[in-house]
Amino acid sequence: MKTIGLIGGMSWESSAEYYRILNEEVKNRLSGLHSAKCILFSVDFAEIERYQVAGDWETAGKVLTDAAQSLEKAGADMIVLCTNTMHKVIDYIEEQVNLPILHIADATATQIQQAGISKVGLLGTKYTMEQDFYKSRIASMGITVLIPNQEDREVINRVIFEELCLGNIQQSSREYYKKVIQLLVDEGAEGIILGCTEIGLLVKPEDADVPLFDTTIIHAIEAVNRALEG
Repeated sequence: MKTIGLIGGMSWESSAEYYRILNEEVKNRLSGLHSAKCILFSVDFAEIERYQVAGDWETAGKVLTDAAQSLEKAGADMIVLCTNTMHKVIDYIEEQVNLPILHIADATATQIQQAGISKVGLLGTKYTMEQDFYKSRIASMGITVLIPNQEDREVINRVIFEELCLGNIQQSSREYYKKVIQLLVDEGAEGIILGCTEIGLLVKPEDADVPLFDTTIIHAIEAVNRALEG
């Protein structure tokens, strides 16, 4: 079994989900007392969030690169960046380490293709929804990506940072997300990407009439696939 290196803390609420999913998946596949071999480097999200707001992605990338290099030295065989938004700096990290980094958008797009879906809605932070680094990665695999209108993007982003990252699950926010999902379905979305690793804490499969692609689950399971291959 290969050792999975996790860069977490963005937020720790979703990083805990990664840890749970990794270990449950390994146990289910190998049975008995088996669990995932993994190393977690958890950053201070308040620091990362300040860099995001300031648009200082270079410094944020350096912080995550330091984490990746620490995981490499600690014996990790691969790196999983436990966040969608910070894949914006993945190219910078890849230049500084010698380990494969499992891209969350690639794993998600593969699942969408396997489901036979060609048009999806995307929910996430405003950076993920509005900037090109994530959408273009999905689109490069022949998938059309729809995003909510500006007002809804602001609310979705606020809920992520002011509620979900703090472990605060509100029914009113779930209802709002459900409304936005339905609007995207009305525009032709055949599925919805939960493109922030915290959204799966709020929105569940029964909250939509189309498939939901929870990136946290998809990413963690792909890491197990890689850890056990061969």
